[in-house]
Amino acid sequence: MIELIKAGWPHLLVIAVATSAIAAAAHAILYKKNPRSAAGWVALIMVFPLFGPLAYLILGINHIQRRASALRDKPARLTSEHAPYACTVKNLEKLLPEDDRHLATLAKAVTEVTARPLLKANTVEPLLNGDETYPAMIEAIHNAKVSVALTTYIFGHDKAGELFVNALADAVQRGVEVRVLIDYVGARYSHPSVARWLRRRKVRTALFLPSFNPLRTQYSNLRSHRKIMVVDGHTGFTGGVNIRIDNMLNEKPAFAVQDIHFKITGPVVRQLQDAIAEDWRFSTGERMEGETWFPQLEGTGNVLARGIADGPDEDYDKLRQVILAGLACARRSVRIATPYFLPDDAVIAALNTAAMRGVRVEIYIPQKNNLRMVGWAINAQLWQVLQRGCHVYLTAPPFEHTKLLVVDGVWSCMGSANWDQRSLRLNFEFNIECYDARLAGELEAILDAKRKHAREVTLQEVDARNIPTRLRDGIARLFFPYL
Repeated sequence: MIELIKAGWPHLLVIAVATSAIAAAAHAILYKKNPRSAAGWVALIMVFPLFGPLAYLILGINHIQRRASALRDKPARLTSEHAPYACTVKNLEKLLPEDDRHLATLAKAVTEVTARPLLKANTVEPLLNGDETYPAMIEAIHNAKVSVALTTYIFGHDKAGELFVNALADAVQRGVEVRVLIDYVGARYSHPSVARWLRRRKVRTALFLPSFNPLRTQYSNLRSHRKIMVVDGHTGFTGGVNIRIDNMLNEKPAFAVQDIHFKITGPVVRQLQDAIAEDWRFSTGERMEGETWFPQLEGTGNVLARGIADGPDEDYDKLRQVILAGLACARRSVRIATPYFLPDDAVIAALNTAAMRGVRVEIYIPQKNNLRMVGWAINAQLWQVLQRGCHVYLTAPPFEHTKLLVVDGVWSCMGSANWDQRSLRLNFEFNIECYDARLAGELEAILDAKRKHAREVTLQEVDARNIPTRLRDGIARLFFPYL
């Protein structure tokens, strides 16, 4: 037998390589949605039958969606419908001015995408940078009577982090139930990790998807990029602001960051709490239930709002679909702010179609990106929207981390998600959508202020880049799904 194996191993190897190549090619044909992607992988596999299947196994299969779906317990998904404040599409049509009633079709689309109700009677207050955000959040923690739930991506072990650690520890001392969930990667932005500090102060703290093997990469994209805090179940905060001294502009940090967060009250806060409770249960096994976390909520204002959870699990691709629906419904204006503008072909087509329909499309991105390769990749894509009439503005320093979408001066969508593949398809995000002209007006005023100090980019300027620069940017763009 041994002699037979020795004599026949080359043939067995050929059979094994051919079988793996055929299996990999068949998988690409069956499961790759993009025909060009499928054709590219099949070509690579057939030309390099030994290397191709291995590369496809590592890079080509959507481990992200499959792994995330397996990690979460779908039957135990926590949802809380606040029926008395639910707003139907017909009711929204009656509430909107005549010129804005077309946005009711957008609400219908988002309802189909999210399976969550649009809720009436909320208050949404914009907070600029850490200078406004942190004092409001700290005050809410100081006033907490029964519970504080906080989830964030970055929680710095610095002056900003100290403010929160002290406030959360004081709340624990008062008998308040406190839960803090930090993304494992975000917690490592500081050394030592703030999680140890919190635990020493008796604050119940967990890490989202920890990995103790530095060679493991399957979790590199499965990050919780959400930033949500809910106090006593009725006061919520969400947006793009991490807990880090970089956001405290008054402290003049070495790398200052502009951003926006929101203080929210009203029935929609329950949807914020749902997102935290689901992630906490997934991370620790503990259920957050009852009046401590989910009290009865009353209306506080006039904003119609809905939480939109997005992630590479059962919430896969929801924010991208919401963005596409918003662009399709726009009739007058679309205003976007994002630090990382790397949309896919479908979103680019939607932006261009809106511009060609006569909608004024404005895109605000940082003049200088904090991630150099991402900045290069963005430059390589700008011509695709500029040639169809979209307007691109480079915002002045400090670095612009703001994430906003405002349509027709009424509908707004904001939160933690960027306009790139990592946010929209590979990480866990949380946004809120709002139907309210007054709130949209406040957000547009913020963008107007940024435009005064921004520089508009022209197609001629982009085309005038020299060959080495265009090659550099083009090469970076090849990696934009991973940036």
